[in-house]
Amino acid sequence: MERELQNLIDILYSEQCSCVIGGDRGPVVCRQRGVRDLLDILHADSSLLSGAVVADKVVGKGAAALMVLGGVHLVYAGVISRKALDLLNAESVPVRYGECVPDIVNRSGTGVCPVEELCADCHTAIECLPLIEQFVNSMNRL
Repeated sequence: MERELQNLIDILYSEQCSCVIGGDRGPVVCRQRGVRDLLDILHADSSLLSGAVVADKVVGKGAAALMVLGGVHLVYAGVISRKALDLLNAESVPVRYGECVPDIVNRSGTGVCPVEELCADCHTAIECLPLIEQFVNSMNRL
């Protein structure tokens, strides 16, 4: 497991992608920003996440919720928010990370990431899902 995780971390940084999912079907490289890839995979083929090892550059509570709902087995985050770490720990998902921060910051650096903010008061991963879906759908309309 540790060897697979290190391989995924190497791909994450060498490919300069947002996320890499390992599992039976080999590494899947994700390049969309935010939680879009995880949400797309959860809806299209959640079996890709089931039991998977995931290496992600930035994990906020929304991404953590999608990983929990997909049944991810192990997560590496370059940066993880305290809320995401708490959610993953509550669901007994092992986590390795480079840095833990109070909140994920938005792209412009002016405040909290909108998905992180939307999910802040949710107690479970399933509570986060409709909020994430609404947010991503509203961004797709722009």
